[in-house]
Amino acid sequence: MLVKTFGSAVYGVEAITITIEVNVSEGQNYFMVGLPDNAVKESLQRIESAIKTNGYRMPRTKLVVNLAPADIKKTGSAFDLPIAVGVLGATEQLVNPERFSKYVLMGELSLDGTIQPIKGALPIAIQARKEGFKGLLVPKQNAREAGMVNNLSVYGVSHINEVVDFFQDENALQPVEVNTRQEFFDAQYSFDIDFSDVKGQENIKRALEIAAAGGHNAILIGPPGAGKTMLAKRLPTILPPLSLQEALETTKIHSVSGKLPENSTLVSRRPFRSPHHTISDVALVGGGGIPQPGEISLAHNGVLFLDELPEFKRTVLEVMRQPMEERKVSISRAKVTMDFPANFMLLASMNPCPCGFYNHPDKECTCPPGAVQKYLNKISGPLLDRIDLHVEVTPVPFGELNQKNEGEHSEHIRNRVITARGIQTARFKDIAGMYANAQMTSKMLHQYCTIDKIGEALLKKSMERLNLSARAYDRILKVSRTIADLEGSENIKVEHLAEAIQYRSLDREGWAG
Repeated sequence: MLVKTFGSAVYGVEAITITIEVNVSEGQNYFMVGLPDNAVKESLQRIESAIKTNGYRMPRTKLVVNLAPADIKKTGSAFDLPIAVGVLGATEQLVNPERFSKYVLMGELSLDGTIQPIKGALPIAIQARKEGFKGLLVPKQNAREAGMVNNLSVYGVSHINEVVDFFQDENALQPVEVNTRQEFFDAQYSFDIDFSDVKGQENIKRALEIAAAGGHNAILIGPPGAGKTMLAKRLPTILPPLSLQEALETTKIHSVSGKLPENSTLVSRRPFRSPHHTISDVALVGGGGIPQPGEISLAHNGVLFLDELPEFKRTVLEVMRQPMEERKVSISRAKVTMDFPANFMLLASMNPCPCGFYNHPDKECTCPPGAVQKYLNKISGPLLDRIDLHVEVTPVPFGELNQKNEGEHSEHIRNRVITARGIQTARFKDIAGMYANAQMTSKMLHQYCTIDKIGEALLKKSMERLNLSARAYDRILKVSRTIADLEGSENIKVEHLAEAIQYRSLDREGWAG
């Protein structure tokens, strides 16, 4: 008897519906076809044990399982459940196989029939709704994640017996109900950390506010213990909240990567990813035999923080250059090319020299001559060209550390950032995909970043006196445009330019001696 069930395969951040055809006929042996990988081939042993353990029987004749379309490689163990249900239907142990066509099934089976969680439940649910399926059966741990998709009945199951009972009587299970919008908006402003925790460092807070308002990449340069990492971790608390569309994109990436916690729904806060400096280029940008999202995609719509930037391998840093410009990364293999979104803010930190105390107000640098410049040369010019703000961090004096007064709360800073982003949204409303000043091209600078004669004179004098490189010119104009937006000013004033010029430390000739 031939029976069809339906599952789903995740490629990139999208899902493809897979038809599982199970046929029991005269003959011997079990056969699995349709480009299954080893994990899928091994499913027959898991299925046989789960079926027999729970009092059902496996066929003693020829069993053929086809995963269609047969030219797409099937990976992972999540096809266990639809194959098992197909076997039960083909051997007439389930008497209503016509119901199979209404539902997508996914789940890994343990030997006792327990159903284990899967990756990619959200894109699977989106695809099931798109193709008009009535419902989706997934492991209970993934039910809330998939339940965010409306107009689709999602059932969480924990054992194969529950699935059998469901197909005998559809009222045996109740669909999961998730109030997605309410849960999303309730969790948006829930942070364990706050800028009020930081003592002193008002100039650094100001720089991060500018970076958040304009979507600018930034680098913090300072000695160990100055608070670079502490400040960086608080950047997401002042970024504008995710929109529902952004949250859905971010959740899909984390879902296919298996990074979502059990029983979670939408990612409600902007991601903050901080990979270790020993990371490989594939782990950073994504890849593998079956391409998976890397750290830059997991940071989509959020912040990628690279601590101790010069310690990263040069090849790792260089592969980020194109994704930073295009805001996506393309992973190509012989038979498939996948695009992963990678629209992130880059925040980096570094010591000024190997010993960490170059330009320190109290401690003396012990590095030999030329070591500082050699250390900075680990970061290529093209990468620095994509970083708008270079901020020098100095140690906090004891008097400020000992203060009892709280600093400004993240909420107040975030409100100013949201207002500035609103101005930019209105400014770029006719340009698809553009929402922040950091995305402006050189041509757009002439339209949106005009300065008066006094401002031109200041910029010219500053570039000559501070020996700023030519690449600093565009960055200064973009940052000054953001500073003007934070003040609600239509025009870029001299004071806005003066502040922006201070954020180009690494462009100054002779900065490293």
